[in-house]
Amino acid sequence: MAEDINPWSSTPKVSIEKLIENFGIDHFEPQKARFSDAPVFMRRNIVQGHRGYDQIADAIIGKKPFHVLTGFMPSGHPHLGHLMVMKEVVWHIKHGGDGFISIADREAHAVRGLSWEKCDEYAREYISCLYAMGFEGEIYAQRKNNALKDLAFEAACKINFSNLSAIYGFGPETELAHAVSVSMQVADILYPQLAAGIAPTVVPVGIDQDPHIRLTRDVANALRLFLVEDRGTHISIRAKTASAEAIAAVAKAFPGAKKYEGHIDLPAGYNAAEVDGIVRGIEQQFGGFGFMLPSSTYHSFLMGFQGGKMSSSVPDSLIWFDDADQDVKKKIMGAVTGGRQTLEEQKKFGGEPDKCAIYQLNKFHMQEDDTELKMMCEACKAGELMCGTCKKETLERVRAFLADFKEKRDEVAHKVAEW
Repeated sequence: MAEDINPWSSTPKVSIEKLIENFGIDHFEPQKARFSDAPVFMRRNIVQGHRGYDQIADAIIGKKPFHVLTGFMPSGHPHLGHLMVMKEVVWHIKHGGDGFISIADREAHAVRGLSWEKCDEYAREYISCLYAMGFEGEIYAQRKNNALKDLAFEAACKINFSNLSAIYGFGPETELAHAVSVSMQVADILYPQLAAGIAPTVVPVGIDQDPHIRLTRDVANALRLFLVEDRGTHISIRAKTASAEAIAAVAKAFPGAKKYEGHIDLPAGYNAAEVDGIVRGIEQQFGGFGFMLPSSTYHSFLMGFQGGKMSSSVPDSLIWFDDADQDVKKKIMGAVTGGRQTLEEQKKFGGEPDKCAIYQLNKFHMQEDDTELKMMCEACKAGELMCGTCKKETLERVRAFLADFKEKRDEVAHKVAEW
């Protein structure tokens, strides 16, 4: 089903509901109920799906270590469409996560053909935005991170072209550099555990990036030396590629363990999660990685002003953070809305905010107050709020946001210069 989703497409057509059905993504709704201070992207169901987020929520609530990573391909200027994932990363950092950002310059070079100099130029713009948002942690370029490149090689040893064909639809015409960039993506997702210790890791991404998450979870499993299984009556620790010495060390770590050829059984009373943690540590002692499966969240796309997804390939669909005021005004006032054909019809039938780029912009970013957003939605549906009025009010919010964001980016310019 590789044709269902393409991480490099500027206008993915797949819906989150289709992916949830086809690829085993879980609905996020039960997760947000666990937080008393759920942010906008949770409260408003902008984040709709996840893989393994339970362990991240557990870490946040239990104040235990976890990592948060995402990546940006420096193939163009940052814009409002990138803002959501930045907010998600910063929120997780403020709730105890160790922050990591990958500047996917190798991917931009391989897939989009950009020069390294241009990649660095765009990268600094993204970094400026991230620091202005309050990011703290490690930001690295793929091509300059030697530990990452070594990890990508290890990941590549567990990936074959059948995997790439099934997940991404790669064929004989696919350039080798494109395939190599995929192993680098896998390494990015696993890198926080290599750099800062084994811990749950969440990767906030748009729904189109799920293929990278699925492949990485497969690779993380393939890199394990042992498999820990709770059999109900006992816990079985099965050696995958572990040496005899590693197997002996695992058996020694658990009183009452019974060692067989290729596996170890533990009697009832042991906790599988705790056993797995100890086994991971032993794996590292014997040259393994012991990675935990990465988690992910999937947010829906911010609607472009011309319909569809905000995309840099359609400049009128988005607002760049450095757009001139006249361009901002032109794009917002010319945006597709959920309004009716005539003023009469609008008053009679009301608008359709779910189809409106302006309402979606407010829902995602420009209206922090839930009550105000609800009133806007209801007034639109009741035919009381006209599109022209709504656009003008939104334009003022966008202007205020961009002015404030520009000030914050100027304040962190020294950090960008150091990168």
